[in-house]
Amino acid sequence: MTPFHEQARPTGTTSASTAVAEAGHEAAPQVWDGMTVEVALSVMASARVGHLLLCDDDGRCTTLITSAQLATVRGSAAYTDRVRLGDVLSGRGPLSPAVAS
Repeated sequence: MTPFHEQARPTGTTSASTAVAEAGHEAAPQVWDGMTVEVALSVMASARVGHLLLCDDDGRCTTLITSAQLATVRGSAAYTDRVRLGDVLSGRGPLSPAVAS
């Protein structure tokens, strides 16, 4: 299972992570791109939030992903339970356009 944690504001933020944090989503759980869509949806449900902050390898939050985006991915005919957030957000594979919108 991929670890996640909640943090009010990450240290050493970049402009992208600052924009994400300043969007009013400071209390969202932070996850990494290796997490599967299924686990991400489970984390959102248990944290009772509608979004997650995706962090890079340095722990900086760079992307916000919503439950609506992931539900669209999960509803796709190409979806499997092995699809990872990084696959969805990187533009690889048939699922990436669903999250880009």
